[in-house]
Amino acid sequence: MSEAPRLRVGLVGLGMMGRNHLRVISTHPETTLAAVSDLDPAALAAAAAQTGATGYDDPQTMIREADIDALVIAAPTTAHVPLALAAIERGLPVLVEKPLAATHDEALRIVEAGRAAGVPVQVGHVERYNPAVLKLGELLRAGWVTKIYAIVSRRAGPFPARIRDVGVTVDLATHDADMLSWVAGERPVRAYAELAQRKHATHEDLLFGLLHFPSGATGMLDVNWLTPAKRRQLVVIGEEGMFELDYLTQKLTFTKSDLAHGELIAGYAPTFSGDVLDIDVETHEPLKAQLDAFVRAARTGERPYVDGEDGAWAVRIATALLEAAESVRPVDLTVEAAPA
Repeated sequence: MSEAPRLRVGLVGLGMMGRNHLRVISTHPETTLAAVSDLDPAALAAAAAQTGATGYDDPQTMIREADIDALVIAAPTTAHVPLALAAIERGLPVLVEKPLAATHDEALRIVEAGRAAGVPVQVGHVERYNPAVLKLGELLRAGWVTKIYAIVSRRAGPFPARIRDVGVTVDLATHDADMLSWVAGERPVRAYAELAQRKHATHEDLLFGLLHFPSGATGMLDVNWLTPAKRRQLVVIGEEGMFELDYLTQKLTFTKSDLAHGELIAGYAPTFSGDVLDIDVETHEPLKAQLDAFVRAARTGERPYVDGEDGAWAVRIATALLEAAESVRPVDLTVEAAPA
């Protein structure tokens, strides 16, 4: 049986994430970077020379004319809708970097177009492919924690000059909105937030968000562009103990609840530390695993592991957090969160 021909992939956008996609697509055993587009002539020329891809200064022309089988969109968020719709109209499976769109209505336009055309739409929530996250999901399904009490997510780092079109909530907190929903196994029914704008010229750069889930679990998001060192952490607290996960190091630990054996800190402060277990995680690059999934979806037409509906819901949670902060009151998501 002969091997399937390589998937000819087009790439729009050569910013930070675009350059990462370029590296992974051009070195993947099942893909060829056939076409690339960016508005920066120097970046475009360098990418074309490095990979042999055909360069286009206009992404819409590339989508219409290039000999490609699928498209990766790593352009600024506000450009996602017209690019994705053009690709779907041509029948091209599309991987859209997160956030799927700047607003929920725009995200739904992409989802509905893909559904109507029968074209796979995958969203770049790359944390879902992190091996520590996959291991966490495996252990949660195995019953290590039977009831989740709280999920705490911290995503912080220095201000990125590259982000101008949206604030930290839509740009970064969509990662955590997706992750918290995935860990809880359900959509939140209430959202509240506090925001601050310290360095960004036009948008918020700090978010503290709260989510309430139907099961009673509470989610907390600490997301900002103000922390001088990059932090990417997730904590899941449940009846039997606590998972602690570091996305960057791909480390996962589990601390078992042990209320029967307390100890004192400095002779007076009681604590219950429990047994800490380092979970064995077989590391890999999440972006490469994400491309593996996209290749499968593009070849088979199957629903992507992280699809457009997941991406649209993450945007809806982000916009609910913005609405809550603006109105200084919780936003009720009960009707929207109900299964279709």
